[in-house]
Amino acid sequence: MTESSEICCSDSHAMALRLAALSHPARIEILKRLSASSCCSCREVVDHLDLAQSTVSQHLKVLVEAGLVRFEVDRRRSRYAVDHVALAGLSASLTRLASSCCPPPKRQD
Repeated sequence: MTESSEICCSDSHAMALRLAALSHPARIEILKRLSASSCCSCREVVDHLDLAQSTVSQHLKVLVEAGLVRFEVDRRRSRYAVDHVALAGLSASLTRLASSCCPPPKRQD
């Protein structure tokens, strides 16, 4: 994990932004689709989901703004890829949050 993902996800606002981006089922499906390859165009994502291209574009925009997906221009196409470092940082932040909020269950003897 990089220092930047630690810093980003230690901030409650950044963590909330990333969690909000994952709060829509379509965005989770898009993230799963992007995870299946190194990168995809919006059209390639649309081909695997029952959503309009404009809808997928809007969801991709939310994921990019949250820092969970990287965006780059490849000639005339936009390419998207999961930011695995950012996703791992979010996972680590959630684990720390859960650990601090939920003490381990008491053992019954």
